[in-house]
Amino acid sequence: MGDLYALDFDGVLCDSCGESSISAVKASSFLLSSPLLLPSNNSLPFFLLKISPFIAYFQAAKVRWPTLFDSVDSILEDWIVDQMHIVRPVVETGYENLLLVRLLVESRLPSIRKSSVAEGLTVEDILENWSKIKPVIMEEWDENRDALIDLFGKVRDEWMDNDLATWIGANRFYPGVPDALKFSSSTIYIVTTKQSRFADALLRELAGVTIPPERIYGLGTGPKVKVLKQLQLRPEHQGMKLHFVEDRLATLKNVIKEPELDGWNLYLGIIRVFELLV
Repeated sequence: MGDLYALDFDGVLCDSCGESSISAVKASSFLLSSPLLLPSNNSLPFFLLKISPFIAYFQAAKVRWPTLFDSVDSILEDWIVDQMHIVRPVVETGYENLLLVRLLVESRLPSIRKSSVAEGLTVEDILENWSKIKPVIMEEWDENRDALIDLFGKVRDEWMDNDLATWIGANRFYPGVPDALKFSSSTIYIVTTKQSRFADALLRELAGVTIPPERIYGLGTGPKVKVLKQLQLRPEHQGMKLHFVEDRLATLKNVIKEPELDGWNLYLGIIRVFELLV
C-alpha cells in the first residue's frame, strides 16, 4: 500500500531559525510601538541579518520588557545567550524564546524577579519542566499566548507583503529536501506548529513544491498526537507504512505514550529526509 510520511517543518525540512529570530525582533518592536530596532522604512537593520538567532531573541526581549534589562551587563548577556543554545529544544512555537530569555534573566537577578519559579531555577529544570513552567510565567507576567502568536503572524504577513524576497531569503530548505518532496512516490503530510500559510508559502516559493492545503496541518489544527491519530484512521491510509519525523524529543515521547500510535515509525531530529522519501 505504500508509505505515509508526516513531516515536521522547521528543523526537519526547513531551517527558519534566522527568519524566526528576525520576526521576533520585529514583533517585539511592534508590541511597544517603538522605533528602537526598526528604521522609518520598517526594514531590518543589516546587523540583525548576521547575528546569532539567540542574540536576536535577547534583543527582542529587551525591547519587549526594557526596564527589566537595565541591570543586565555584557557578562550576563553572554551567559543568557549560551543558555539559550541549551534550552532551545523545549521551544515549540517561536514566541517562547522571548519567555525563556526573560526567565533566565530573572533566575540570575532577584531584584527584577516577578516569577515565582525563577529562584534557584537551572537550565536542567527548564529542559525537564518547561511545559509546567510556561503557563505559570505567562500568568504572572500577564502575557497572552494567542495574542503573541497572532502578533507573530501579523508581523510575518506584513514582511511578506512588503518584501517577499527578503522573507524567503531568511529561510532555507535542507539539502536534497526540495527534490525529495517533488519526486517522492510516498504520501506526504506536513504536521507543524508553524502557521499553515507560512509553510505553504515557503514550500511553493522556495522549494518549488505544491502540497495540497488539506495535507498541511499547521498551528491551530490540534496537537500532533491528535493529527497522527486522525491520519491513521482515514480509510485511504489503511495498510500503509506510517512514518513521523519530528525534531522535538518531547513530541516524540508524547507519541510513544499513546498505545494507539504504536504503528508509527518515529524519527528524531534533522535526518536525511530525502533518503527516506526516495
